[in-house]
Amino acid sequence: MQNQSDQIVWRDGDIPVSTLFDDPFFSLEDGVAETSHVFLAGNDLPARFCAGFQIAELGFGTGLNLLVVWDAWTRSGQDGPLQFTSFEAFPMAPADMARAHQAFPAFDGKRDLLGRVWRGQGGRIDLPGLTLDVVIGDARQTLPEWQGAADAWFLDGFSPAKNPELWSPELMGEVGRHTVAGGSAATYTAAGFVRRGLADAGFDVTRVAGYGRKRHMTRAGMPQ
Repeated sequence: MQNQSDQIVWRDGDIPVSTLFDDPFFSLEDGVAETSHVFLAGNDLPARFCAGFQIAELGFGTGLNLLVVWDAWTRSGQDGPLQFTSFEAFPMAPADMARAHQAFPAFDGKRDLLGRVWRGQGGRIDLPGLTLDVVIGDARQTLPEWQGAADAWFLDGFSPAKNPELWSPELMGEVGRHTVAGGSAATYTAAGFVRRGLADAGFDVTRVAGYGRKRHMTRAGMPQ
């Protein structure tokens, strides 16, 4: 199994940038604010939270999206754990994740809880208020085999221009097949071929205001 230790350079101290895809793992402006705008607001969260809510994600990276939504779940007073499944081809090494986490808030201790149990491997991790499954491998192969269906998708691969495999029409089709009726998806990109792929997968697709320097992003909803 590969990890990204030899495929990361560090910008401005503790912001990891993938040399494989020439793209940062999170916003150089404010990663937490970007996640909140794109993936929480983009999926109408936390308003849609309910018991057994399932989030699926393409691209686990540093775990920032997980930390932000796990914190929102806890603060919303939900009973039972949030279900979070992430598909990741190149899991980050524990030392790299620990370094990246220095740029994040503590999230009432959640950041350090995740850091203590992260081994750079796939599998299930149970934490207070959270059941995390990280599926290692090429999502084009692993997602079709997944038995779950998400209430909300975080589509957070590297830039479509640099990592087109994670945004292909075929993979967007699998996202659609693994979304519940009335479910949703959101992504920071508004690339036309991504929006078309989501539309062909059955989503109603909307281009909305993006975060920071990104003028637009994409929201998608699966009809009931």
